[in-house]
Amino acid sequence: MNSLIRCLVMKRLLLIPLMLWCTLPAFGQQKAPFVLVSQSQRAVIVLTGDETEPVRLAIQDLIRDVEKITGKTLGTANKKMPGQAAVFIQTKAGSAPEQFELNVRNGDLYITGTSPLGTVFGIYYFIEHYLGVDPMYFWNDRAPQKRAVLRWETIQYQSQKPTFRYRGWFINDEDLLTEWYESSGRRNIDYPFYQQVASPNLIAKVCETALRLQFNLIIPASFIDIRNPAEAVLIQEASKRGLFVSMHHVEPMGVSAFSYFNYWKAKDGSSPLFSYFSNREKVEEVWRVYAREWAKYPNVIWQIGLRGIADRPMWLADPNTPQTDADRGKLISDAMAFQMRLIQEVDPRPNPPVTTTLWAEGSVLNQAGHLRIPEKVTVVFADNSPGWRWQADFMQTPRSQKNTYGVYYHHQLWGSGPHLVQIVPPAQTYKVLSQAVQKGDTTYCILNVSNVREFQLGIAASAEMLRDFAGFDTRQFNDQWFAERFGSSAKAVAQAYQTYFDSFVLNDNTGTPILMDGQTASLGAGMLTELKAQLTDSVQYQAILKNKQTETEESKWIKSAIGDMRSGDLSLSEQLVRVVRQREGLMRADALAIKIAPQLTPEQRLFFEVNFVAQIKIMLGLEDWLMHLIQAKLAADAADKSSVIQHLQEATRAISLAQQGKALSAKPEKWKDWYRGDKKLNLARKEALTNEVITLLN
Repeated sequence: MNSLIRCLVMKRLLLIPLMLWCTLPAFGQQKAPFVLVSQSQRAVIVLTGDETEPVRLAIQDLIRDVEKITGKTLGTANKKMPGQAAVFIQTKAGSAPEQFELNVRNGDLYITGTSPLGTVFGIYYFIEHYLGVDPMYFWNDRAPQKRAVLRWETIQYQSQKPTFRYRGWFINDEDLLTEWYESSGRRNIDYPFYQQVASPNLIAKVCETALRLQFNLIIPASFIDIRNPAEAVLIQEASKRGLFVSMHHVEPMGVSAFSYFNYWKAKDGSSPLFSYFSNREKVEEVWRVYAREWAKYPNVIWQIGLRGIADRPMWLADPNTPQTDADRGKLISDAMAFQMRLIQEVDPRPNPPVTTTLWAEGSVLNQAGHLRIPEKVTVVFADNSPGWRWQADFMQTPRSQKNTYGVYYHHQLWGSGPHLVQIVPPAQTYKVLSQAVQKGDTTYCILNVSNVREFQLGIAASAEMLRDFAGFDTRQFNDQWFAERFGSSAKAVAQAYQTYFDSFVLNDNTGTPILMDGQTASLGAGMLTELKAQLTDSVQYQAILKNKQTETEESKWIKSAIGDMRSGDLSLSEQLVRVVRQREGLMRADALAIKIAPQLTPEQRLFFEVNFVAQIKIMLGLEDWLMHLIQAKLAADAADKSSVIQHLQEATRAISLAQQGKALSAKPEKWKDWYRGDKKLNLARKEALTNEVITLLN
């Protein structure tokens, strides 16, 4: 053995001179640095081919970023002049899509992609890693460092194949995005939300950010009706940027129930039942019309399946639908088979990407073996929203060689939350996504990111995970993320964030949070409704109590797929204990924040207050509000009217603390209208409900 080791060592030593010789420049040749901007010169951007619009838009971003840093504007040309440094941007078809390479030769920088998206990613990689521009600069207002000279001795980078093939954002529950900028139009939708269409200028920024983070896919809104020109613009913005575009699972073939009703109202003024069982031909007609519209875009990832009104099972609106799980599974399977034939008719690509997302009843029926998913479809498993764990079918479904697999992961979900605050830490995301990687479910990953701005830590971490999961280390990522934003205070700030994440109490049985912002808001609103009835209408009050014990058809599917996302069967007193415990954890995080803030620079403090302190205040306000509502309900049960009034008054003051958090987050000036569209959590409505009950008692 010792002889073998000595032999290997000698061979390695003999190779060293050869390796050194290979890495040395040729005799008399000096390796030239690359100078992008100096006091006396500027490099020119050279396009060596007929580059696509996505590449040209990324080049415009490069020019703007250089101007922000140096005050100088780069020019473009189809060739460089003698003695002039150049950035050669070129797309050369390769076997691996979306790969890119950066290198310097003879004092010129070459950014080369194997596809237009690869070239785009190469440009943004250079912008982030060499110019120092934060990919999320638009959302966090972090300005790049000013420099007069941009010069590097060497630049060398070769991208690797990403862990996940399709990596995307789902802009969902986007109440803030739709009304922050002036809307580009109205939406014809019979629903309390999504009445306006987000501005194309804003969606362009959303798409730009996604690309800077090397995401390649987007669902740019909830319930898109592509036949409405104002909504079609959202798809156009994403498409011209080179992103793949897809659809919410509630709108297979691009058709939600709202689009279905819009179509028939426009065609003949009718309003037929939205049911694939009772009105199959009418539903298929609408699918066909919308499929032709979607097929006009080059990078569509189709969604197939069957869902009803407002993200519910279709049969809830049609009691004639068969009641057995096997028959319901067959109905969905028949719909998917028709949709696959339709895609082949309208999409000229030989193998267009197709997904089906298993959510709620889809998850349960698939787990039971009642779904026949067509071959070549990517089966997308969903988490329990938020991303704490996968639904049951993820673990129990046998994978087939005839399909590929992916996942749908929530940084945000309205209903339970998170929504106005971040709650899922990167370590939890890593834990959940690692199971997907182990299963090989890496064809597709869509992240529900809602209004984007609240979830910057989670989005940044997820972006790195999806690109290179094997190379991702949570501790290393956190260290770098906090160091870049908070300098010498990074360790203290990271501790404050972790204290905040650790404050959320969990369901004893499922291990998932039970008092996120959405859950807290729903519990409080329900308690106010009970109090109002208890004080004014005993018949209605008894009906409310009875209804709480009744499991609905919809809740059955949700609970079967996701588990109990509530506080379980806790009594009011037990709920109060959990609320107080979570409040104490939030107070500890708040105390750390108060101690840290004076140590930060103005720029660091601005981001700290917007991304962290404001969110603590929102959560503390909600927990204080719920705490006093529970105490008011306990007092009402004890017929202690004066205590009821006292706790309700405290509850209104607590809501004002949450409003202070929103005010703190609405800065600098460009964000002053950020919460204009707050219709999901709707703190103003919670305050009004509380005051309504107080009025009844006076």
